[in-house]
Amino acid sequence: MQVQPFELERWQSIWENKTELNISESGVHPLTVAELVADEEMLRALMETQQGYPQTNGSEELRSKIADLYPGAAMENVLVTCGGSEANFISTWALIEPGDEVVFMLPNYMQIAGIARAFGATVKPMWLRERLGWGIDLDELPRLITPKTRLVGICNPNNPAGSVLSDEAREAIVKAAGRVGAWILADEIYCGAEMEGPITQSFWGGYDRLLCTAGLSKAYGLPGLRTGWVVGPPDMVQKLWGYHDYTSIGPSMMTDRLASVALDPYRREWILHRTRRYINRNYPPLRNWLDVNEESFAHIAPRAGAIAWARLRDGWNSAEMAEELRAKKGVLIVPGEQLGMESHVRFGFGGSPEVLQKALARISEWLVEKRGQ
Repeated sequence: MQVQPFELERWQSIWENKTELNISESGVHPLTVAELVADEEMLRALMETQQGYPQTNGSEELRSKIADLYPGAAMENVLVTCGGSEANFISTWALIEPGDEVVFMLPNYMQIAGIARAFGATVKPMWLRERLGWGIDLDELPRLITPKTRLVGICNPNNPAGSVLSDEAREAIVKAAGRVGAWILADEIYCGAEMEGPITQSFWGGYDRLLCTAGLSKAYGLPGLRTGWVVGPPDMVQKLWGYHDYTSIGPSMMTDRLASVALDPYRREWILHRTRRYINRNYPPLRNWLDVNEESFAHIAPRAGAIAWARLRDGWNSAEMAEELRAKKGVLIVPGEQLGMESHVRFGFGGSPEVLQKALARISEWLVEKRGQ
């Protein structure tokens, strides 16, 4: 088995703590423990938590709180994992055999596609179309999802486009998968980070071959907790627990306790309101900057997530652009080729507004210099 380099993760791991102005992140500014646990008595109780082994599939309290996010689900439908990345990994591992076919939404966080190829699957792209506001072309589904398809990989809301599938598109994907008996793996980690309106409708419900993954790293501003989950049929969740035994084994005791605090209904509402404040405060200056520089970038406003996906109009190579900005201007962005489209770049706007403004000013300098060459 050969694993291809995970370019995005390696790019960020090497440079995110070394580059002065980091606008590569896809979540909002992280919470502190003191902000998360505002009650002093509860904080003291947490400090007295013995750091033994926790329940490896997640405590009953935490799994019940996660299940409450999915109508009709119970804790037997939930497996707690080490971040959404482990949730996606073990789900793909459990479903894919050599020779299988995977239909994978693009652009996207490339983990599922990379794992599927490593396990010997053929990966077919299901492209989001810019002309459709980064939606899917429903007429393409019968050609894409065929009797050879074992798994359909979805990211909704989408990373990097920030788009949300319409009800019609979601239902069409379920219908197409159901026609051939394919599984759907729906990465929904950006649910709760919408610019406005209700939380994005989950794929959960109405289909029996479905796994929904999510976690606390993006919409909740708690990436350091490394808390993710899979929600699916109880028998499949039991199977995935067996795969989980060979990876992280279980969450940490403190992670489980703090995640339960975050998913308390009142605290969860406060956290998601905070997230919405961040993205609605920080996006307008970025949008204005992109509009000013419309000769260089084409952009469709995201509906969710603290990420903006911009097409390069001048024919630049996104990897070369990102490397020059890092090396010459001290600015870290994500080149589109690490997300499946080399003609685009991703800007993260969920952090400090001051850092964002400084980074955009330096990118403006780079644009002027580039045009003067």
